[in-house]
Amino acid sequence: MTDTIPLLSASLLGPLALFSLVSSITPGPNNIMLASSGLNFGFRRTLPHMLGVNIGFSLMILLVGAGLGAVFHSVPLLYTLLKYGGAAYLLYLAWKIATAGQIREDGRRARPFTFLQAAAFQWINPKAWVMVVGVAATYIPESGFFMNLLVATVVCGIVNLPSIGVWVTFGTALRRVLHRPGAVRAFNLTMAALLVLSLYPIAQDVAGLLR
Repeated sequence: MTDTIPLLSASLLGPLALFSLVSSITPGPNNIMLASSGLNFGFRRTLPHMLGVNIGFSLMILLVGAGLGAVFHSVPLLYTLLKYGGAAYLLYLAWKIATAGQIREDGRRARPFTFLQAAAFQWINPKAWVMVVGVAATYIPESGFFMNLLVATVVCGIVNLPSIGVWVTFGTALRRVLHRPGAVRAFNLTMAALLVLSLYPIAQDVAGLLR
């Protein structure tokens, strides 16, 4: 009889989806560029850019995660170190979000990004790397890693697309609101708090070790 591969439990799927939502919808290079493109070129002309971000990011999770999975299988201790190190860095990211300043527009392109340009950009986007490592090391159990990696990739892709679509569709209104200091502070603090809450599986592990 073939052993059943354990898939991600609901206790991990929820935090994974929350992490993907918070990471995808908070300000970053992709969202700033998408909002600017939406303002200048409209939703339809920005679609290739938006899809390039979504599919490029999803492919990045799959490829980087698959490589990490092979390393984790050979060196199990590395998985543990990366898991807690990734959680610590995500807490640092939450602090950076909470203390972030206003969003500023950095110039405008004569043409919107193409699908391939947006997909390639993910590999040089620091926020994308933090998200990919966070997903692979924090939310995917070592048991059945590769099957769960596929599940996590699909979950992140589904959550990411409407999240970045918000910046394209409502970029003008959102950027006006975020230029108000009080609104910036409240938005950033809320997103930072949600990011911290998404790490509760790690907190549970730590609590178990301290018992």
